[in-house]
Amino acid sequence: MDATTESPVIVALDFPSGDEALTLAGRLRPEQCRLKVGKELFCRAGPALVERLVDDGFSVFLDLKFHDIPHTVAAACRAAADLGVWMINVHALGGRAMMEAAQDAVQSRPRSPLLIAVTVLTSHGPETLQEIGLAADPQSQVERLSDLAQQAGLDGVVCSAREAQLLRQRWGDDGVLVTPGIRPAGSARDDQQRIMTPRQAMVAGSSYLVIGRPITRATDPHLALQEILRELGRA
Repeated sequence: MDATTESPVIVALDFPSGDEALTLAGRLRPEQCRLKVGKELFCRAGPALVERLVDDGFSVFLDLKFHDIPHTVAAACRAAADLGVWMINVHALGGRAMMEAAQDAVQSRPRSPLLIAVTVLTSHGPETLQEIGLAADPQSQVERLSDLAQQAGLDGVVCSAREAQLLRQRWGDDGVLVTPGIRPAGSARDDQQRIMTPRQAMVAGSSYLVIGRPITRATDPHLALQEILRELGRA
């Protein structure tokens, strides 16, 4: 069973192998962070790794961004929920019917995870949205998809920290806002465009912060996490 933690930090285990992910997880404490398992790691290591992390006490965010017909997504969400994960996500571009089917699916499980929707990836800017046929600017697109997710009964959304303040007003105190693209002061931007520091993101209204390379590539990941928690007043 996962540990009880009030930490807003979700460490992204973006590794190409289960052994590397478990090594990093072994240097962290379940009461101080949650873990995110994404597409590459899940395809490499599979459900067994997720179950191992859950058994080790971690709250796991299974970040697979399901996007398919409603029946298929609902079945995938049921399977994910049965792994004992804390949170899963779907892509809001799948539409209201797909998100409603996903929500019904997770609510039917004995241990229901949080279900959130991806709005606009933090790697997108106005130019890349136009390239895929979306004329709206990133913020307008985020607002539209966030409202759709809320209407479908989801728990919250993944969004850039730059949209968190506006979305917090729309979702109220209970909405779950998960923000990637978080970089401590002085860190490299890497491939992220719309970024904020941990403190800035929390002040803006984020619920949870997805942080990968500043922790996972640090010489001492535990120390890097402690520095972020101290910045947030959570050490």
